[in-house]
Formats: sequence, structure tokens, C-alpha cells
Amino acid sequence: MDEPDAQSLGPRDRRTDALGDLSVLPDETVCAILEYLTPRDVARFACVSSVMYILCNEEPLWMSLCLKSLNGPLQYKGSWKKTALYVEHLPSEYEEPCRKPLYFDGFNSLFLYRRLYRSNTTLYGFSFDKGTVERKEDLSLEEFYHQYEGKKPVLVTGLADDWPARHAWTTDQLLLNYGDTAFRISQKSAQKILMKFKDYVSYMKLQHDEDPLYIFDDKFGEVAPGLLKDYSVPHLFQEDFFDVLGRDERPPFRWLIIGPERSGASWHVDPALTSAWNTLLCGRKRWALYPPGRVPMGVTVHVNDEDGDVNVETPSSLQWWLDFYPLLADEDKPIECTQLPGETIFVPSGWWHCVLNLETTIAVTQNFANSKNFEFVCLDMAPGYQHKGVCRAGLLAFGEGSFEDADKNIFSSEDDYSYSELTRKEKRVRIQKPGDDPNFEGTITSASKRYNVWKQGFSYDINFLSMFLDKERDHYNSPWSLGNCMGQREMREWLSRLWVGKPGMRELIWKGACLALNADKWLERLTEICAFHDLPSPTDDDRLPIGTGSNPVYLMENHVIKIFVEGGLEDSLYGIGTELEFYNLLHKVNSPLKNYIPDVLASGILYLENGSYTVVPWDGKGVPDVISKSNLVPEKCKVDGYPFGVWNKKQIEYRKAGMSIHELSSSARCSGIWPYIVTKRCKGKIFAQLRDGLSWEDTLSLASFLGEKLRNLHLLPLPPLDYSIFSDFEQHLELAYINCHMEAVPNNSNIQVEWEIFIKTLMKKRKDVTSRLSKWGDPIPNTLIEKVDEYIPDDFANLLNIFEGENGLKKVCKPCSWIHTDIMDDNIHMEPSSVTLRLSENAEYDGLVDDASNGHDDGLKGKSWCPSYILDFSDLSIGDPIMDLIPIYLDVFRGDPNLLKHFLKSYKLPFRRMSECESVEGGDKFGRLSYLTMCYCILHDENILGAIFGIWKELRTAKSWEEVELAVWGELNNYKGFP
Repeated sequence: MDEPDAQSLGPRDRRTDALGDLSVLPDETVCAILEYLTPRDVARFACVSSVMYILCNEEPLWMSLCLKSLNGPLQYKGSWKKTALYVEHLPSEYEEPCRKPLYFDGFNSLFLYRRLYRSNTTLYGFSFDKGTVERKEDLSLEEFYHQYEGKKPVLVTGLADDWPARHAWTTDQLLLNYGDTAFRISQKSAQKILMKFKDYVSYMKLQHDEDPLYIFDDKFGEVAPGLLKDYSVPHLFQEDFFDVLGRDERPPFRWLIIGPERSGASWHVDPALTSAWNTLLCGRKRWALYPPGRVPMGVTVHVNDEDGDVNVETPSSLQWWLDFYPLLADEDKPIECTQLPGETIFVPSGWWHCVLNLETTIAVTQNFANSKNFEFVCLDMAPGYQHKGVCRAGLLAFGEGSFEDADKNIFSSEDDYSYSELTRKEKRVRIQKPGDDPNFEGTITSASKRYNVWKQGFSYDINFLSMFLDKERDHYNSPWSLGNCMGQREMREWLSRLWVGKPGMRELIWKGACLALNADKWLERLTEICAFHDLPSPTDDDRLPIGTGSNPVYLMENHVIKIFVEGGLEDSLYGIGTELEFYNLLHKVNSPLKNYIPDVLASGILYLENGSYTVVPWDGKGVPDVISKSNLVPEKCKVDGYPFGVWNKKQIEYRKAGMSIHELSSSARCSGIWPYIVTKRCKGKIFAQLRDGLSWEDTLSLASFLGEKLRNLHLLPLPPLDYSIFSDFEQHLELAYINCHMEAVPNNSNIQVEWEIFIKTLMKKRKDVTSRLSKWGDPIPNTLIEKVDEYIPDDFANLLNIFEGENGLKKVCKPCSWIHTDIMDDNIHMEPSSVTLRLSENAEYDGLVDDASNGHDDGLKGKSWCPSYILDFSDLSIGDPIMDLIPIYLDVFRGDPNLLKHFLKSYKLPFRRMSECESVEGGDKFGRLSYLTMCYCILHDENILGAIFGIWKELRTAKSWEEVELAVWGELNNYKGFP
């Protein structure tokens, strides 16, 4: 019998020949790999084989490539490949010829088919006539609080009936009024994308995307303020604890949402466990919701144990409804509804929700923190990770079969938690599969009696959830989750504002502060310090630390107490040791600066031993016994000197330069030892509280004041340098990157020791500058991050203009001086002008007690104020004096060049004596003060560049670092000083 003809069996599978070794990989994996290539490389790969041609011409791939390479507003050109090529600015002769795409037989892909199906499906039949979310009309505030707030979602009708937006927010009307307004787009790329509304409407009409671009703009009120007049917050949601913050201070809280059919928000829990309301103006939305702790099928939650950052892996909304929803048993299905125009849905704190637009929709939503969810918001922002996993994933956060162990850990002792059995590098919550028992029966031990477990998860109980807090983590030292809605400093300021602004709710605010700030523990320590020094006990007004600094600071009636915790015990000792050494030197040389720094009343060390606190006085000299046992004492130190003074601190700065956040946080664990300092309280307010109400004359007076005081600081003599403490440093060979090669940099370079350690510290920071800037990300432009290694020097001797001096000793064209490093708006104190006039007439004037509590009242606006004191010298160092200009210009002056000029007129010191320097190798840039300062900004420990691109928004499209440098610091090139 003849064998059948091969052709009669159909076309052969071309996958193996076309993909070669890659054929063993699933199509999904190959497509994911292609997304890491550039558009040009993908175009080249398309020429390799027939199958690669198919994979490289997929629209989702080109959508991803386009969004990653975009630099500026997006214009859709009918397909994502055409749009990507347009973004690449290819010459016309390289454009793809206008011809039909190629088709090949012998290749099938279920992955590509499903993606194509989702991209072209219609959702007409996706709506529910009846959902499982209750609908209410004319809901009273009392009924809302008792039946729904903090308990379950509800759809409310009638709340938007009187809004102008009810009729004005249509696609045609918005196009007429805001066609040229650029709105922010939500998509998977980390880069922020803007589209003019007219371009977005054009995109909606042309696109056939599986997961279409979605206007999700939290800045719509700034770019289109008229929209804010078209709606108002419904009466049910008026209470919002974030309203004590100004518009620029509060985290994102309101969004304009516009999207076509198939767009939507995939499964998520709202940031910081806030609650939300969402009002639909046109179109239809399908909602699915699960209660707190119930992870939807197909969703995986990752919680990083370093900083508690939460990442959720989830399919798109449409994919979930098509691929996962049909697999759910009826009892496992979410709470659902179809939202219609004019309806408002309320989503309680911690609830999982997913939204799918069934047609083009326009909506507005706001998140809020109120008395019902405030404690959960504070808990979510507390350092650590275990409580975050439980808040979002419930019992699944422990993985399979491990809840019994967790039960033993949590409830054996509320004062001694041990979670070592549960700790992982990354907490990966298992995906719940069909058939998993939603009640977790058989895995819940006696711990279930401590909280309510109900049909679809467990109800939130703050006392239970707070048990998962890692009490070994100190709020002031632990890394802050990037996913938090606000930073550590902003969190402290928010709670401080609430404490002053809502005195009737202090019991609740205190509970939140204990969760987020360890406020109860710090109050215990404050009370011990007060008792030791016979100071009045803290009053109710004094219970919370104030300000945005990195150490707990308390304002008492006549004094200020600062407890040093930033960076852990080692950093704390060098912080207070250097500060006390500095104060001693000020009085020793009788510097005029001493009259503008609050008097030190006491200082010491508080420590916990055998369950009780002990206080020992310490003036910075010698080594107390409790410290000598800590293994942190410098090997070579004089007992009668300052062993934790500035010169030893410089070595610590060098050692820690370039360390990762994880390495720094690991060295900053709680030690049970806390240095502290007590200073006299000044009369008046800090500049941060007065900024918006100061007259221009008062602001100019401040600039002159800072110039004079910085001059006094930079002229202050340095403490004697004991060269023996640097002997180990000088004998060591440090490896550094020079010209992209690892080379040994000898220490016997004949540069003054103080400058040598400064230069080598910069070199360590230079090594990972690209990765550090990439982690900071927006608003630093990616195009500039890629060029940063070309911009900053390889040899920092050129940066500092080092030249050959006498006896072969290399010299720097400027003196090394004391630098404050942190003169910002919260470290400048101001007084009513009449008081300050008396201060200038009497140098020995004693500061008066502030009569305005914590200073958040507005009754002081319109008065005349003068600067009186500079505060907080715990970050003192020795280095280049121009570094002190960075926080002053960016934070205090907010980039105002007129204030900078006024400052320099009073400063009167040169930042470089060029006449002493020989010609510098490397071109003119090394002679520019603007270049020197810009390099310091790039290498700074703090995200200085974020501040720069926040102030000068136009520089986000800059083509070079030189453009940024001259725009920000160009004025310095005209300054010569007065030598």
C-alpha cells in the first residue's frame, strides 16, 4: 500500500524550523522576551523567519514598545506599529511599504488567538439587569454610616442629579471644551503618558486593543480647573482627614476616568486602604468586588519583606471575565453590579474590586480617609510587610498549611513576636483555584475565634490586623514602601496637622499614630527624659512628635527634646556627637553664629535594660559605659575628646556611601539605646508654616539672613585633625570606576586628608548612580538617566580643580569647611519683627516661649516676620561649602533666582579661588560652578533631582544634562565672591 502524500495531510508545522531552539518556549514567553527589545531590533527579528514575522507584528507588542520609548504627548497613527515608528522619527525612506501583511499557513497559536479574540470582542451582553450590590435612593448619612460605611458596597442613585457634569460630561462636549488639554493615561508602562483629549477621542474610535488606553488622571483639576466646578463631593463622603493638607501636599485622591469598551481597572485594593466613591456620568460599567482578604482567582499578591511594598499580578479586566469568571462556582462568584449613568458606587476600605467598561464611559472618583477607615490607613503605611499581606490576602498571606504556625507565633505573646517561620524574601500568595474552600475550613485553628470569619473572607478587625505588625521595625529607620500614598515625612506632618486641627478626635488619631509612628513607645521615652531632668511631664498637646524630620522631636512648654534614631544607633551617636562638638567650638571661638542657634540645656543617652529605662548625661566627650559595650567605639579615639565627632563621622559617611537601602536598614535596627538633646524653645514659627503668608520684603530679609549665617558657618575653624584616625584609611587601596574600568586608586595621592576622603566618598556614590536614578524614576527623564555616566566626571580631582602646590602636595582651590547640609524650610525659625529687632540689639537675648502651640493656625498671616534661628545641626559634616546652597535654593527659595542673588550678596565668600588654580584638563565645564553643583545634585543621597524636575517642569524634556545644569545653576557662573 502506498504511503499517503505528505501534502494531503495538510501544511506541516513550521514552528520548529522557524523558531529553532526557541520553539521549546511557549508563545507567551517568546512574546514577553520580544518586549525587552528596541523597536529597531524587533523590526530586524521580523525578517528572521515566518513565525518570527508573525510574532513581531503583533499589535500588543508594538503598543508596549511604543509606550516605553515615548517622550512627549502621544498621537495614535491608526496602528501601534505605525505609531511606534513615528515615535522613532524614522526617515520617510525607511517607512514600511504600503502593502498587505504576509500570511503563513502551518502555524497555530492558542495564545495569539485568545488575544485576538479579546481585542475584537464586543461587550453588549455583559451587563446585569440585577446585581448583588444593593441599590439605594435618598440614602441618609446616618443610614450610610450604620449599614454600609466600613461594611459593604452600595450603589446610590440621585447624588449627582444636580451636577452640571451630569449633562456637560459627554465626549462631544468635553471635546469642544478641552480638546487641546493633555490628560494622563493609565497603562502598564512605568512611564507617565499624556494625550490631548482630541487625540484620545480619535484613538478610541480607531483602536482594537485588548486592554485599551484609559484616561485616569489625578491632575485633571490642575490642567482643566473648570471640571472641578461641574461636580461636588456627595454629602455621604464629606468627612476626609486628608483635607488638613493643602492641594499640593495631599496624596493623589481624585481622578477623571474616561475609557472605551473593553477598558477598565484590573483587580486591586485602593491605595493606603482608603475608601472610595465613583460616580458614572455616561456609559455603563460592570463591577466585581470581593471583601477584604479574599484574593480573586487568577490574582497573585507579592509583598516585599524589605520595605513592605505590595505588587499585584492580575489579568486584565476583560481577560478575567472571559477566562476566570466562567470557572467560578456560584458560591465563589464576586459581588457584582452594572453601574448606570448617574449612579454612585461606594467601595469600602480594603475591598478588592475590578471594573470593565461595557461602552465608552466618563466618570469621576475620589478616595478618602475618615473616622471609619483612619486606623487602617495608618496601619497600611506602617513599616513592615506581614500586616500588609494579611490586609490584602487574608489567611492566604501565610501560604498553604502555615496558619497554625502563625497562630502560635501571634497569640503566644503579644509583646514578643517571632515571625521567622513566615519570613520570605518575597511573600508570594498562592493563586486560589476553583474548588478551594472560601471559608478556609480545616486550616483555621483557635485563632479564628479572635475575629469573624464569614462566607467570602474575613471582616477587618484593627486589633487583629495590628498583631501582625513587626515590632522590631522602627518607623523612623525602616525603609518606606514605595507603594505608600505618602512618604514618611509627609505622614508625620499629616498626623501632626490632624492632632492640632481635630482636637475632638485625638483618641482616634492617637491610635493611628501608635500604629504608624510607634507614638506610644516614643512617648514613654520622652516621659523618662523629662523626669530625669525635672522637666514638666508632657501634656496632651505634646504627645505627638512634630515636624517632618527623621528624628522624633517634641515641643514642650519651654524646651525642645530631640531623640536621635535616624540611621540606627551608630549614625545617631555620630549625629549627636558631631552636633555637641560643633556647639562647643562655637562658644570656644565666640562665633557670632552662636546667637542664632537655640541654647543647649541638656544632652544624654536613654537606654532600655532588663525592661526598665535608664538615663545617663553625656556632653559628647568620652564614651559612656552603655556605649562602650556596643562595639561601636572608634578604635583610635581620645577619651577626653569627641570620639563621635565630625572627623570620625567622615569615615562613617565614606563606609556607608553607595550602600543599598536594604544594607542601610539592616544596620539601623532597634538597639534599645537612644541619644537625645534638650534645647531652649524659640518664640515664633518655622519658615515652612509661614512661607505662603510672608511679604516679599520679609522673604528678601530671610535670604540676606541665610547668606550672613552661612558665611559665619563656613568661616568657622575646623576642629583639630588627628591624623592617626585616618591611618587605616590611608593604607587602604580603594577600587573605583575610572573610564569604565576597575582600577586601583592609591591613597598616597598627596591630597589633603579631608579632601581625599571627600573625593573617595563621591567615587563610591558614582558607581551605582545610574541604578539609583532609575529607582527614583519619574520625574527624572529616562533619556537623561541614560546619559548620566557621560556627564559626571571620572576623575573628581578635575571636578574640584586640584593643582600641584608646594613640596608636591596637591591642593584644592577652596577651603574645606563645616556644612549644615540640611537648611530647609522646616529648619529656619522666624519671629515677629519687633522681637527680632530686640534680638539684633541684644546678642544675649533669650528666646521667648512660643504662644501658638504647634503653629498650624492661620491667624498669623499678614504679620511681618524676621528670621531668628537656624535649627537642627544633626546632619553636620565637613566638605564643599557650595553643597549648602542646594537645599537652600531648591527648598527654601523654590528655585527663585532673585532670592539666590540676594543670598549671594550677603554671603560674600568665593566658592572657588580660580586665580590660584592652574589650567584644568577636560575643558571649560570644570571651571563652571554650575557644573560642580549639578554633579553634587546627581550624587546626593536624597532625590534632589526629583525636586529639580518638580520645580522646573519644562526641563523634563531636556535633551542634555548641560541644559538642566545651566537652567538651574547658571546664575552661579556669574558669581565671583569677594575674596
